[in-house]
Amino acid sequence: MKPRVSVLVTAYNEGEQIETYLSRLLESVTLPAEILVVYDFEEDTSAPYVRKVAERDSRVVPLLNTYGRGPAWAIRYGLDHAQADVVVVTMADGCDDAMQIDQLARLVERGVVVASASRYMRGGQKIGGPLIKSALSRLAGLSLYHLARVGTRDATNSFKAYDLKFIREVGVSSTGGFEVGIELVAKARRLHLPVAEIPTIWLERDYGESNFQLQKWLPHYLRWYLYAFGPSRARRR
Repeated sequence: MKPRVSVLVTAYNEGEQIETYLSRLLESVTLPAEILVVYDFEEDTSAPYVRKVAERDSRVVPLLNTYGRGPAWAIRYGLDHAQADVVVVTMADGCDDAMQIDQLARLVERGVVVASASRYMRGGQKIGGPLIKSALSRLAGLSLYHLARVGTRDATNSFKAYDLKFIREVGVSSTGGFEVGIELVAKARRLHLPVAEIPTIWLERDYGESNFQLQKWLPHYLRWYLYAFGPSRARRR
């Protein structure tokens, strides 16, 4: 049976912790779903535990990314292998609220092309994380919302649901970091397509270290930030 939602999880050396995370994810998602867990190399410490969970729950699908290393390429690989009409992107570090995946997916089913979990709207919160990264993320999100009218106060957050037909139409060009989220929000704005948001509480991971590389990935984010302010475009037939 075709799933209603493809949950795309990017993993990087999460070790045995990912088994606990996937158990919580499987418990949280009630819609018919596939859980695509993408990692970049066979030696990733996440891989054996993902395969272990997949053996007991067929919803979990381990995927070895062959496009190139890094989150952007892992997300693109997962998008190209998704079976559902709706894709929700989330991280394997447990920072996102898995209980909201169904809600985000249903928003897309109702007609928006991007449904964003927003840390910066009323009811949302970001707990923990580096101060500079948090400040830049909040500044980018709120300025894009108020000045570029992108439809969400948290364009940089990766925790989003997408209409896969929309992604097929506009394509994904991101190659660095987690810029896919802001790229697709910017493209939706340029095409005057609907974007919605719900409040979320983001919690800093309680184990390991984040793989976020601010200095390396900032130019990629800036590219799409500026793109969002560009003129409207006509949709391709």
